[in-house]
Amino acid sequence: MPNAENDHSLELKDLEEKLDLLIEQYNAIKNENHSLKVKQAELVKQKAKLLEKTTLAKTRVEAMISRLKSMEHGA
Repeated sequence: MPNAENDHSLELKDLEEKLDLLIEQYNAIKNENHSLKVKQAELVKQKAKLLEKTTLAKTRVEAMISRLKSMEHGA
């Protein structure tokens, strides 16, 4: 019977090691997921700012073109 107990002890130790490894992997993936979500939020903010700047630049260029056309027709 001591051999059977030893086998069960080894199996239990093996399972504990596998569980510890799974927990480490879970924590690593959880941290990576959190980092990716933070990065995604930053990129969404940057995109919104760039769209706002693009719209503002487009509006200014269109206004300049209108003024130039007005000057051209007025001259």
